[in-house]
Amino acid sequence: MDENEISYIVRKCIFNVYNSLGPGLLESVYQKILVYELEENGLKVRSELLLPVKYDNKLFDVNFRIDIIVEDKVILELKSVKSIEDIHYKQLYTYLKLSDKKLGLLVNFNTTNILDGIKRVVNNLH
Repeated sequence: MDENEISYIVRKCIFNVYNSLGPGLLESVYQKILVYELEENGLKVRSELLLPVKYDNKLFDVNFRIDIIVEDKVILELKSVKSIEDIHYKQLYTYLKLSDKKLGLLVNFNTTNILDGIKRVVNNLH
C-alpha cells in the first residue's frame, strides 16, 4: 500500500473512534483506542516510537516520540486541544523529515467536526 491508501484506511479508523467516543477526552485515550482500531483493520502499527536526531553524522536520543506510525509509512500526531497551532504542523513536519517519511496526519480529537480535525502534512509526497 502507498501512503494515500494507508491514509484512507486511517481516516476511516479515526472517524470510527471519534464517532464512538466523541470529543473532550485525553489524547492518551484516543491513542490507545486508535491503535486498537488500526490493528483491527489489518494495519501494522507502532506507537510511542522514539525518534533519534541525526546531526553531524551522529545520532542523538533526544526523546522525540512519534504518537503512531502506520505501516512504517504514515505518521499520526494526535492532539486533544482547543485549536491546532502552527507549532503542531511544524512538529509533525520535523518528524517527517527526521524519519524520512512522506505523509503525516495531524489529528485533533477535541473538535465538533472530526473532518475539520484531520490535517495532512507532507514531506516530498508526489
